[in-house]
Amino acid sequence: MEWFEALALLLGTILLLMAVGMPIALAFLAANIIGAWVFMGGERGITQLLNNGLGSLTKYALMPIPLFLLMGEIFFHTGLGGRMFTAIDKLLGRLPGRLSYVTVLGGTAFSTLSGSSMGSTALLGALMVPEMNRRGYKSHMSIGPILGTGGLAIIIPPSALAVLLATLAQIDVAALLLAGVIPGLVLAGFYIATIWIQTQIDPTAAPAYEVERLPFAKKIGLLLREVLPMVSVMIIIIVLMIQGFVTPSEAAAFGALGVVILAAIFRCLTWEAMKKSVIGALRVTLMAYLIVFGSATFSQLLAFSGASRGLVSWATSFDLAPLAMLMVMFAVLLLLGMFMEQISIMLLTVPIFFPLAQTLGFDPIWFALIMLLSLEISFTTPPFGLLLFVMKGVSPPETTMREIYTSAFPYIFCSLFLVILLIVFPQIALWLPAL
Repeated sequence: MEWFEALALLLGTILLLMAVGMPIALAFLAANIIGAWVFMGGERGITQLLNNGLGSLTKYALMPIPLFLLMGEIFFHTGLGGRMFTAIDKLLGRLPGRLSYVTVLGGTAFSTLSGSSMGSTALLGALMVPEMNRRGYKSHMSIGPILGTGGLAIIIPPSALAVLLATLAQIDVAALLLAGVIPGLVLAGFYIATIWIQTQIDPTAAPAYEVERLPFAKKIGLLLREVLPMVSVMIIIIVLMIQGFVTPSEAAAFGALGVVILAAIFRCLTWEAMKKSVIGALRVTLMAYLIVFGSATFSQLLAFSGASRGLVSWATSFDLAPLAMLMVMFAVLLLLGMFMEQISIMLLTVPIFFPLAQTLGFDPIWFALIMLLSLEISFTTPPFGLLLFVMKGVSPPETTMREIYTSAFPYIFCSLFLVILLIVFPQIALWLPAL
């Protein structure tokens, strides 16, 4: 069987099963079993493939995923996130459009602790949109920053999606987590600049209103009591990894423990909050492990059937410059993001794109970050970006999808500009891991 026939069989089976409503992880598993029967000798091949897939689940690199997810769930369900947002709101005082800034600043901090774009967007949408609407904010000032900031959870550590991508691509987890720190903060800065420009162009988009004046000493107290302890969890995790004191798995454990201790100190660590946190983290972890299993066996089938080797040879035969090939891969990821969720895209593209990137001479950490940014952009790409529908679900009923789409575009442009900066100046991403 020719390589393109093998590729068509494997991908076609997956897409067909997804089209009839089968969950992505089960669709991959079913396609892998069919592929093992065809390419690896029937029942014996299926047994070998399943043994190889189970081996992929015992990797120590997978440990940060449940711990990062648990950390974010505890942060959300105990109410620590709400306390932090309230404090930042009071600290900004009478700044025009301050609730939009609160969304970016508080959302960036929350993203570092949650590691979940959907969780971050749901929290911000439920917490901020009703308040901003009540204050007379236009939709692009309330919805736009939330859509943008929700995507920061993908690249700012701890990011469960970054850990999953590093595991699937077999690259250094710690290096990829650290590579997202500076680009994530730069992107948050772009978002703040976007809000400032919008308030200058149309001051009525975020009407001013009277707020209580707080003395300087009280502001310092709020910062030290309500904001710094939450943000310090992220800072400690990053510093420990940079200094080499802990592995990503150990850093995730310290992070989860740190949030538990904070919740206990603030007296919001209840049995009900812990139960909801564990159930939420367990649900996503099981899905992630099924995905790792499916991806590992899918990659082996692509290699065994010759599909991956043939596809890389075919792609490089066009004699395109490496930058042009990067743009093609980026465009494919954006296109897929309009119709598929991010983990499905990773499953389909990682076994194909990373060997191709290696052939083109790209740094794997840098390329993985570019891929994460493309996934972040596709989260909010109309018409079917996942965060667009999460936002619709938590917004007031009168909010239209058109308003959500138009609100997302300025923040999509910010992310695209960051991608251009990373291409021109790769050290923005690679400097911190090199330390």
